[in-house]
Amino acid sequence: MLIGYARVSKSDGVQTIAPQRDALLSAGIAPERIYEDIASGRNDARPGLKACIKALQPGNTLVIWKLDRLGRDLRHLVNTVEDLRVRGINLKVLTGAGAEIDTTTANGRLAFGIFAAFAEFERELIAERTQAGLAAARARGRLGGRPRKMDRATLAMAMAAMADRQTVAADVARRLGMTTTTLYTYVNGDGSPKAAGLALLNEGTNSSTGILSFEINGV
Repeated sequence: MLIGYARVSKSDGVQTIAPQRDALLSAGIAPERIYEDIASGRNDARPGLKACIKALQPGNTLVIWKLDRLGRDLRHLVNTVEDLRVRGINLKVLTGAGAEIDTTTANGRLAFGIFAAFAEFERELIAERTQAGLAAARARGRLGGRPRKMDRATLAMAMAAMADRQTVAADVARRLGMTTTTLYTYVNGDGSPKAAGLALLNEGTNSSTGILSFEINGV
């Protein structure tokens, strides 16, 4: 089954979607299977494309007028094309740069494979940059990975540190291995606990005595 997608950037009359629609109809696509957007290529909010991608099933062919109608930039285009390949969906470009792409043919599959290679290359670059960043952070005494979650003992240290008016919140957060946003979720600037902090402290309270069940040492 053929499914078409068309897009123009502006709705002021300067650009019209009619030429794309006509080309898609001439390619044998039923009118009700053509999805459209009036949005900039760099706009993430493209409901027509979202609905189009959702409607595509393995064995279907997505038909577009030009390659630049599909992706908002090269990375988005490569990732979108790779997602289609993984799902078993063909792609056909009618005109312009990339018109040789028709994955129902051998040459088109070769072009599609080039996009897959670009996608793999991009993933490897991201992985390399991530590993290099983590190594650099470890060399500077910082641990990479997910920021540390707040627990009662850490909260106690954060409250004591923030009670000092000379304290810089960013420094406290860094020392405790969390983001400043997480710190301020639990602690006020004067060191007093916020609602989330009080709730965390109450988790360690003995219901019969009202005494916190942990001890703070060296604070």
